[in-house]
Amino acid sequence: MPLAFSASQALHLPVEQEQDRLAAYLADEERVIAALLDTHQLEPLSPGRYRYTVTKLQVFQLQIQPVVELVARSHPNRIELEAVDCELEGLGLVDDFRLTLHSWLEASDEGLAGEAALAVSVSQPSLLKLIPTGVLEATGRSLLSGILLGIKTRVGQQLLGDFERWCEPRAAA
Repeated sequence: MPLAFSASQALHLPVEQEQDRLAAYLADEERVIAALLDTHQLEPLSPGRYRYTVTKLQVFQLQIQPVVELVARSHPNRIELEAVDCELEGLGLVDDFRLTLHSWLEASDEGLAGEAALAVSVSQPSLLKLIPTGVLEATGRSLLSGILLGIKTRVGQQLLGDFERWCEPRAAA
């Protein structure tokens, strides 16, 4: 029986200045993706497609590193990011690992709104067979929640900082 766990995070971030330019900023997909994700771990594959090597994660005695293929889609006032493929390095012979990510950011009159939902399904690695399933799933949910909280923090700091830098030439003119 596979382990399955998920987490989601909502975002409501007020933007004090230049709210009217948020939609144009979100349309600059490559810039937004680079502000959201660590560029040292990000590899552009083609327009709108990226490979992202997630920071190594420690789960009990296992060290794992997901490598996720992401697709970005731009819409008016909105950008969406979805995981379309994922490889898992570090668990050895696990061939039924599935990771899903659906996320979006949208410009509004008040600032940015968004949501991210992350889910994982995987067979229980033999190294962890002695640990109760409930403990593993709770640990998995906690791990995913931590990842999403990190992304939310990154949006609030790095993305907004980049947005402010993006706006500077206009402010100086």
